[in-house]
Amino acid sequence: MKLVKFLLVGILFGIIMTKSEAISWYRIQEMFRFQAFHMYGIMGSALAVGVFCVALIKKFHLKSIEGLDISFKDKDKSFVRYFVGGSIFGLGWALAGACPGPIFTLIGNGYTTFIVLFVSAVLGTYTYGVLRSKLPH
Repeated sequence: MKLVKFLLVGILFGIIMTKSEAISWYRIQEMFRFQAFHMYGIMGSALAVGVFCVALIKKFHLKSIEGLDISFKDKDKSFVRYFVGGSIFGLGWALAGACPGPIFTLIGNGYTTFIVLFVSAVLGTYTYGVLRSKLPH
């Protein structure tokens, strides 16, 4: 029963991603070619909502659903680290036509070829976990 709330949020996420066309390969290509504002508008709106929510959490010292304090850690200021990681993520997103969240939405919408992308993402994450101690951080 505890997992039902996550299932409902996932279904809502899938509906929003589908209705906003954020899972459209054509919309993603338009974004990477700087031909349309659509995806930038979606991401900018999400960023604004996130910043607002974090500000509310910090101001009112809100707690999680389980009653635990929500805390935020300072981020590493290393530009190179984020540039390299973001570039790899962006290249994968541009080549695959989907980032991790929408993969589930695409599969749920019947685009079964994205199962290959999902398996590849899981294998890539597993490989990173195995090699993490050997990588520069």
